Amino acid sequence: MSSWIFVIGFLLIPKLVGTDSIDECYFKVKEDYHHEGNVVIGVFFPLNIFYAGKKFSYVYLPHYLKDFQMQYNFRNYKFLLTLVFAVEEINKNPYLLPNISLGFDFYNIPYMDIQILMNAAIWLTGLNNPLSNYNCIKEKKAAAVLTGISWTTSAHIGTLLHLYKFPQITFGPFDPTLNDPGQFSSVYQMASKDTFLSYAIVSLMVHFHWNWVGLVLPDNHKGTNFLSDLRDKFESSGVCMAFVEMIPGTWTSFSKNFFKTLGKIQESLANVIIIYGDTDSLQGLMRNLGQQYLTQRVWVMNSQWDATHHAEYFMLDTFHGSLTFEHQHEEMIEFTNFIRGVNPYKYPEDNYLPKLWHLFFKCQFSKLNCQLLEICQPNASLEFLPRHIFNTAMNEESYNIYKAVYAVAHSLHKMSLQQVQLQLQANGKTMEFFPWQINAVHPFQLHHFLRKIIVEHNMDLDGKHKSDAEYDILNFWNFPKGLGLKVKIGSFSPNTSKHQQLSLHEQMIQWPEKFSEIPPSVCNDRCGPGFRKVSLEGKAVCCYDCTPCPDNEISNETDVDQCIKCPENHFANREKNHCLHKVDSFLAHEHPLGMILTSIALCFSALTVVVLGVFIKHKDTPIVKANNRSLSYILLMALTICFLCSLLFIGRPNTVTCILQQITFGGVFTVVLATVLAKAITVVIAFKVTFPGRVVRWLILSRALNFIIPLCSLIQFILFGIWLGTSPPFIHQDAHTEYGYIIIVCNKGSDVAFHCVLGYLCSLALGSYIMAFMSRNLPDTFNEAKFLSFSMLVFFCVWVTFLPVYHSTKGKVMVAMEVFSILASSAAILGFIFAPKCYIILLKPDKNSLHYMRERKHLRRKKPFKT
Repeated sequence: MSSWIFVIGFLLIPKLVGTDSIDECYFKVKEDYHHEGNVVIGVFFPLNIFYAGKKFSYVYLPHYLKDFQMQYNFRNYKFLLTLVFAVEEINKNPYLLPNISLGFDFYNIPYMDIQILMNAAIWLTGLNNPLSNYNCIKEKKAAAVLTGISWTTSAHIGTLLHLYKFPQITFGPFDPTLNDPGQFSSVYQMASKDTFLSYAIVSLMVHFHWNWVGLVLPDNHKGTNFLSDLRDKFESSGVCMAFVEMIPGTWTSFSKNFFKTLGKIQESLANVIIIYGDTDSLQGLMRNLGQQYLTQRVWVMNSQWDATHHAEYFMLDTFHGSLTFEHQHEEMIEFTNFIRGVNPYKYPEDNYLPKLWHLFFKCQFSKLNCQLLEICQPNASLEFLPRHIFNTAMNEESYNIYKAVYAVAHSLHKMSLQQVQLQLQANGKTMEFFPWQINAVHPFQLHHFLRKIIVEHNMDLDGKHKSDAEYDILNFWNFPKGLGLKVKIGSFSPNTSKHQQLSLHEQMIQWPEKFSEIPPSVCNDRCGPGFRKVSLEGKAVCCYDCTPCPDNEISNETDVDQCIKCPENHFANREKNHCLHKVDSFLAHEHPLGMILTSIALCFSALTVVVLGVFIKHKDTPIVKANNRSLSYILLMALTICFLCSLLFIGRPNTVTCILQQITFGGVFTVVLATVLAKAITVVIAFKVTFPGRVVRWLILSRALNFIIPLCSLIQFILFGIWLGTSPPFIHQDAHTEYGYIIIVCNKGSDVAFHCVLGYLCSLALGSYIMAFMSRNLPDTFNEAKFLSFSMLVFFCVWVTFLPVYHSTKGKVMVAMEVFSILASSAAILGFIFAPKCYIILLKPDKNSLHYMRERKHLRRKKPFKT
């Protein structure tokens, strides 16, 4: 049964044009609805919509189409049923308007403005051809007028009724124009203001990260005001408008301007389109958009639309997944139950119910009086119709009608009570009062009571509207086709804190069929972590390029304007989305290079100790005694310390080691070079002693050469004192040179002092080299002058080479270079000076004897010595 109803529900939606399948009685039934009562309300709103079929253009009017058609708007018919429901409820209430029945006169408003005024004039005068200042109604029962749904309908009728001070209540969307007391002093609006609609829409855009959206709105004062308000909110929230289409106020579905709008929608990268306007302005747009089958867009709207359409243009798939903002209103189960019981036989004065039963339930008209036959489906009900055709729940406009009728009823009730009190006070005695005498009261007298009633219920008057209305967010479900459900998926409440104003149940949202998750609506791809936005010249702020964050800066969010610099002891990872803690870098003992240098230093120091032991063991041999035994001991001990001092450079530096590095290195090498210098001078003096001279004799006898070592060391320690007193070495942490590391090294403190120390050592080495070079050819069995000169030459070359390499490296490599220079120069001195002696002592002991020395001396005498 329900599937059959569904099929005929959308295939048999009526067109009020010539159709063979519809009974002729369908067109004979009047379009008005009158419900008798002691007091009546005049009601004016349209029940029809108009559209173009195949869009055939007029020859002389290219922007208009001639296949103009009309059909019923079942959503608007629910407004009429709401009116019936409210009137019945009031008439059944014994405490509200007792003994007075409330009725209404409904007029179906045509689409042309002149006919809107014509219906209102007919109602006022009682004439089918109304004339000014003529009134054929003997007993005027009207108390107020109810108009809607568009503001234009209310404005046209309000202009006329303003002359008669007739109370007029509108149930359509709130319009600031109708709130002008100078022009519409008799108009009362039941709808809530849309003060926070722009906030609600922007909150939704920000929540889903939609920053590139299109906007379609009417080209009137409401559209202009909304655009201005929305633009301000967008700018402060980082949302941009991809395009703005203003629809003319008279624009309908048969205007070819639609195709310009359609082109912009299709070409735009925006997947989200905001449509703002009342139901009348949306109707033509919705129909034409549906015909295009645009299933890849999310439509965000401010009011519900009519989902009743011609079968040829069944468009519900286009708007599947759309989001609609609707003012929150009271849910009324009683109204739904009332709709279930509505049928043509229960309400014979309703001229529209027979038409619905004829269309949807195939009930036939009697040929005699065009009444429905009695045998037609007694159990049929409007609730059997598909929801996309007729929804039995009360919507926002229906609730406004319900409140409007009750406002009139309460106003009449209070006015009747006041009449009783005034009559009692005037006559001073009890008198009988007939409630129906209220009919003699002029309608303008109702203003005082109506105004008070509306104010008491927080409705709009004199600009004091309840502007903090809350919104329900509805999601349109229409997959599979014909489902037609509007499901509440969230709300917006301006009265709560900013972060709690928007409440959404995202798991309930059904998006358009193209999207399996939240659809994007951006001008370009978002900048992910590790990137930042770069504005493009001449483009909107939402259109930008993405560039990686600079070195040592990160971004761990999307679409950031500026990257965040990592702290000093952190560094950015390769993706530049996290700051990692930097690793301390120094020449550690565990490092392979540190292990190698440590092993070399220990091996050479051990070797030096072995050499010293060999010399001590063979201290009485000629080769040990011939080369100044005591100086050799001092030199070997100093070299041992030189090898070991290199260990101060390996490991994590601290303040003590930084100072000891330079003092130990400079002091011990000063002793080594001073000892070599003493050795070289000793060799020279020893050979010069054969030539008499007071100075030479004094040097030999007074042992003045023994003061060379302490004298040279004193000069070096004076330099150390000046260095430590002015700018001592300290720990330096370099967090910038090496990526991901903090280089911990000993800063020399004063580069001048360091180079002075090094220069002093090189000067000692140069002096030793000169002295040794001068005595290289002196005759002696164990003359070491040549070895001294070679060792000093190597020492000088090592440290001269060290300087440029030292200044061109950083970190542990620089430290390793200094350690290598210490070990290389120390090893050169050890090798060149002591290796030949150890060779003779250990491997050629026959040469280390007095007999060998005498033979060498005898042979040397036979050969003349040349100087």
